[in-house]
Amino acid sequence: MYNNNDDEEKQIEAIKLIDRAETLADKGKGDEAIKVYEKAAQIYLDLGSYLKLDELFIRITQIILQYKNNIQAVYRLKSIVRKTEELKLYEISAKLLIQLGNISYRMKDWETAGESWSKASDYLYETDPDEYLNLSSILLLKAGQSYEKAHQTKDLGKRLILKAVMKINKFDQLYQEEEKRALLLLRNKEFEAASDKFYVISSYFRKALGNLGDLLDDTDSKETMLNAKARFIHFVAEYQVISSMCLSITNNPDFNEKIENLGLDSIKLFEESISLLKEYLIPIKSDFDREIILRITFDTMLLAIIQRILDVEEIKPIEFLLDGLERNQPLLEVIKNSPYYSICEKIEKIGLNEALQDLLKVHLGHFEKIKNTLINYILKIRI
Repeated sequence: MYNNNDDEEKQIEAIKLIDRAETLADKGKGDEAIKVYEKAAQIYLDLGSYLKLDELFIRITQIILQYKNNIQAVYRLKSIVRKTEELKLYEISAKLLIQLGNISYRMKDWETAGESWSKASDYLYETDPDEYLNLSSILLLKAGQSYEKAHQTKDLGKRLILKAVMKINKFDQLYQEEEKRALLLLRNKEFEAASDKFYVISSYFRKALGNLGDLLDDTDSKETMLNAKARFIHFVAEYQVISSMCLSITNNPDFNEKIENLGLDSIKLFEESISLLKEYLIPIKSDFDREIILRITFDTMLLAIIQRILDVEEIKPIEFLLDGLERNQPLLEVIKNSPYYSICEKIEKIGLNEALQDLLKVHLGHFEKIKNTLINYILKIRI
């Protein structure tokens, strides 16, 4: 253990090392300067002086960013990040990772940029969730947008964008908890309470939809904006439809107006979502994203179902979906092969009951339990 004199001597030694490092940096000897800075950093680490460490690593990063060779800069930054991670200096690691992401993005290394920003987001949020909520969300969004540019990480990118928007609106965990409560109420045949829960969830997504423009610049990332906006509209409409279905199961005429209002609003939202996804898909000539194909046909199917439940025809679902797709025959064929498209056709040709039986056989991911419970109740009251 050092006494006070030892501490002073070490601090003097660190200051001398910093002065020497600055001299080397001024002479353009970046690598040598960084090595000397690291020696100074080790002294401050031994002394437990976090603020000085932060300053030193910022200075090291500035020198690295002056490298003319981006590959060399990436290599050096990764090396420094590993050291700060080993020392569990996660806030410093996050700052370094942000710069690593920036350089990698300029180099069009989408995966390294996405990984760097995603880790920086996690580190900052773990350090102080309240202080770093906005920055953590924005970094997660940037990570998602970067991942979207690489074919092999496109799906991960979409998930991170969704998570980022939910995170900044503070309901990324809350909505999943609310959905579990709603499903429990549904299983217990507390249909009105379940309806209220599902409607609350839809309101979370509606709020996020309203704030989407503050996060995404549709001029710089039109495809990302179209897809993200369609996804949030899809969630609002979907949870509203589930809410209205819960009420329709009660066969209580007092709920008729609410069922109609929810249903008609959802129809408009599905129209908007389908239109946005068509705008996104039509310019693509091949290698269509399966998740988006399923989503656009799923929205069309829900549009058809809610119209049958309300006994209205505000729009012809299949006709609306296919309008304009004749310009892209490969896309048209892929859409017609979707299982949800087949259910839409059945609804038009032979009615809702038979189509719902088919829907029971189609897996809907995390909606699977909700779907099966709802459909079984609906079939009982329609037979």
